[in-house]
Amino acid sequence: MAQETQAPPGAVEDTLQSVLTWLGDHPLVQTAMALAAVVMAAYLANVIVRRRVIKLVNRLIRRTAFGWDDALHHHKVFERLIHVVPAALVYFGIVVVPGISQDIQTLTQNVAAAFMLFIVMLTVGGTLSAGNEIYEQYPIAKTRPIKGYLQVAKILVYVLGGIVVVAALLDQSPFLFLSGIGAMTAVLLLVFRDTLLSLVAGIQLTNTDLVRVGDWIEMPKYGADGDVIDIALYTIKVQNWDKTITSIPTHKLIDDSFKNWRGMSESGGRRIKRSIYLDKNTVRFLTEAEVERFKRFRLLKDYIDAKEVELREYNARIGATDEHVNLRRMTNIGTFRAYIVNYLKNHPNIHHGMTLLVRQLDPTPNGVPIQIYGFTNETAWGTYEDIQSDIFDHIMAIVPEFGLRLFQNPSGEDLRKLAGSPSS
Repeated sequence: MAQETQAPPGAVEDTLQSVLTWLGDHPLVQTAMALAAVVMAAYLANVIVRRRVIKLVNRLIRRTAFGWDDALHHHKVFERLIHVVPAALVYFGIVVVPGISQDIQTLTQNVAAAFMLFIVMLTVGGTLSAGNEIYEQYPIAKTRPIKGYLQVAKILVYVLGGIVVVAALLDQSPFLFLSGIGAMTAVLLLVFRDTLLSLVAGIQLTNTDLVRVGDWIEMPKYGADGDVIDIALYTIKVQNWDKTITSIPTHKLIDDSFKNWRGMSESGGRRIKRSIYLDKNTVRFLTEAEVERFKRFRLLKDYIDAKEVELREYNARIGATDEHVNLRRMTNIGTFRAYIVNYLKNHPNIHHGMTLLVRQLDPTPNGVPIQIYGFTNETAWGTYEDIQSDIFDHIMAIVPEFGLRLFQNPSGEDLRKLAGSPSS
């Protein structure tokens, strides 16, 4: 068996002593190796934290049922915070590096400290954003949004954080920079004019409950007609019905007027205000035969009976005998209005707790307007339009039953009939 060779006792110690002696004779190499060790330690710490700690945190987040940790993960709060670890190793490790001048050591520590403060500033900003995301999950967020306030808080964090970072880089007290802000008040007011206006407007909008997320608003000046999807510090975003997005400066909702349809939605009724135009030449009194025929209309029977009693009593009271001059008689247009009223009162989609009118407006060159003013019991746009269209489909189709005719400007077909020429 071959005899194993072993290092003589003290050989390792002698080699180590020789290396240390050689490093002592070459201080630059010693400094470079120490710097490399600090940098390598910072790099390895960053890798370990990113690959191990963050993965572990993400795994825990996916397993929990809480929403706040998902919001923090979404805004990269944990990912930002881990960058403090390598910066801290550099900050404390540079002290043990031999051969480094005091100026370089101070500069390195200042840069590392400024970097850590910068990371903390970003982390606080991300935490505020995550807080808003968590808050928006509660119903109160629609009536009391805090996004604008948090954005103001983020601005303050970034401004103050920037001052502290610069002070750390220059190795100065941050109060030295803060003391100079007073002399720059006028400039700051000018720079942050829109921010201050928007902040005040946001407070007014929230306290007076003028607008909420989800409200349908109209602001023609800015081309806005749709639902509010976001209320922020500087802008309010409106998704129009054509799916475009309009951004309105927040303070403009205080300066200018706008229409909010929330009251309509909350009332449960949506207004119908539309007219049909009747040909004035078709307005006349009803004949006895027509009165008897209308009595067979279920929606008109009570009206006809009550009207006959009213007219009989009136005519008897004034002693009217001339049927063409003094007598009060029923007209086709009045009976038509009564029919529409009863038709709407029995309609299942008309809101019976709100105003319902069928009125005759001033005659126009386009005929006599009969206006329907009422409210549907459905507020959804599509459903509302269907109900309104169905009502007017029926009304326009029933008009000839009363001896009336809808007004329409003469068309080419009308002119051909008037001239006696056959239509093509």
